[in-house]
Amino acid sequence: MTDLQQQLETYIDAHADEAMSYLQQLIQQPSVQTNEQGVQKIVIEKLNKLGLDVDVWDPVYDELAKSPYFVASRDTYVGSPNVVGVLKGQGGGKSIIYNGHIDVVPEGDRSKWIDDPFSGKIENGKMYGRGTTDMKGGNVALLLAIEAVIKSGTKLKGDVIFHSVIEEESGGVGTLAAVLRGYTADAAIIPEPTNMKLFIKQQGSMWFRVTVEGRSAHGGTRYEGVSAIEQVIKVHQGILALEKKRNASIDDPLYSHIPIPLPINVGSINGGSWPSSVPDLVTMEGRMGVGPHENMQEVKKELIDHLANLCAADDWLKDHPVKVEFFGAQWVPNAVATDHPFAELMKENFETIYKRKLKIEASPWGTDAGLLGKVGNIPSLVIGPGETKMAHYPNEYIEIKEVIQAAKLFALTLTSWCGVEPKG
Repeated sequence: MTDLQQQLETYIDAHADEAMSYLQQLIQQPSVQTNEQGVQKIVIEKLNKLGLDVDVWDPVYDELAKSPYFVASRDTYVGSPNVVGVLKGQGGGKSIIYNGHIDVVPEGDRSKWIDDPFSGKIENGKMYGRGTTDMKGGNVALLLAIEAVIKSGTKLKGDVIFHSVIEEESGGVGTLAAVLRGYTADAAIIPEPTNMKLFIKQQGSMWFRVTVEGRSAHGGTRYEGVSAIEQVIKVHQGILALEKKRNASIDDPLYSHIPIPLPINVGSINGGSWPSSVPDLVTMEGRMGVGPHENMQEVKKELIDHLANLCAADDWLKDHPVKVEFFGAQWVPNAVATDHPFAELMKENFETIYKRKLKIEASPWGTDAGLLGKVGNIPSLVIGPGETKMAHYPNEYIEIKEVIQAAKLFALTLTSWCGVEPKG
């Protein structure tokens, strides 16, 4: 262990309690969509105390709408600020983005929580609350790493750019806005909850809606109608057949741990208006996985063509073809080569800090790494404390020791990637 590494780790250990108090403050701000301002004020205060150059702005809908990667869940972002803090380097080094989303999903049914969903309660080495795992715990690990570097008097050669972004849970508006504003770098880390596995590839996804027609009739003479519910069952079976076909060709070993690498999930079916009427319209909405090697427009076409072929072969659907739409959120797929210098560095640093081999996998879900990679052309890796199984669940928690250990990894990565100006 070098003297600098020892110095950084000593600082992190000594300030672990302070970091957890800060995490509690973040958790106690219920930063669900449209309610991000309060928690961002706490982030801004922290970045100012650390002496970073801070930029705060509300993303502008009309500006973002010019990008083909923009998806909207609302028509304004006024009152939902993005925050970026920049630690300027001395020059001559590589830059890095530390990106974390500050938005959280709603708490859901509060009766399923043992304590208040935004309590930040600490018990048996764990902190509880919505956002602890996804992903304020990871954000605090990033900030603690940056703080350790600054307070140790270490002068980095390359710039460090900290993104505290909104709207990741709805498709990545915050990260898109940050990249389009010019906040790019030579590499990026997103500390989503991977249980400290390294995700160098990530699945993308997009939402779709299928509308299926029937013919209404009285329930007593239902044989005179055509049930849209019966028709939608055939369409759903066709979607499952497409899922099976698409996954049969996946042979990437990084997906070996995932039973269905590219799932097509139908999440809602709505239709019918009266128990005694044959339903004449049903809508089905779902999520379609997109592989790191795939083009999103081509995958859209694949679903459309598959359902068109299904309709053409059916006596009813050939004259009443389904309508397919893509709407709402999407997450862009991403991939970084296993032997990319940044990936190699992360493997080396992980083994230095954790004293074990780093597990490398492909992510089963999307993150903002896709936008960093595709829009910003930034090699982006996903690795962070916490487990996916706790994200979006009641009684969400994160293990405090994992946040602190991750901060040590992120601090070492700052010095080894950005480079250090010799002291004296």
